[in-house]
Amino acid sequence: MDKEVWFRPFVWMDYRLAVLFAVIIPLILLIWAFVQKAEGMQRLLTIYWRVSSLLAITVYLMIAQYPVSFLSGFMGRILIPISLWFWVDLNDEIEYQPNGPLKLTFTSWRWATTIYCILGSLASIPFLGCAFSANPSNNPNCSVWFEAPLLFKEFFHPNTSAGFLGILSIICLVIYVLYLSYFVLIKLGKQGRSATQ
Repeated sequence: MDKEVWFRPFVWMDYRLAVLFAVIIPLILLIWAFVQKAEGMQRLLTIYWRVSSLLAITVYLMIAQYPVSFLSGFMGRILIPISLWFWVDLNDEIEYQPNGPLKLTFTSWRWATTIYCILGSLASIPFLGCAFSANPSNNPNCSVWFEAPLLFKEFFHPNTSAGFLGILSIICLVIYVLYLSYFVLIKLGKQGRSATQ
């Protein structure tokens, strides 16, 4: 790997922020909302986890160094803010919930994650060309994005081949795209912006 990529620290910072905003905080919030019986937040966070699973798929696509990972990561950053604000009934339910630490933390996280995803998607636009590269691992500007996922593999999947994880991630991506297509083309027309129908 080329050690002279000037934006490498920013790429690593992006992965750290993703772990914080996309994994740790929403997991804490889901448990907190469950304990507090805040059903609107529970439903919205459940939807969030379904949508944000695309980022988890992206990590595994990057372990296998598949070019499509750059497109899936970009789409994940776009879909997450949509999933957080799209549902009118959940927005109203959360808005009318009594003020307290949970509501403040949830609202702060929702805005922070939205801003993070928007800025992240804008910052990733210059790297979308990597998605159409025959071998992005040979381009230092592309391969720098593979470093954190490969380190993740060393910690959590040291004895599993990258190729096998790549095949699993492709299967998961196909399932994700099929479910998203079904939702957009069929289910959305029936239920509109209501998450409870």
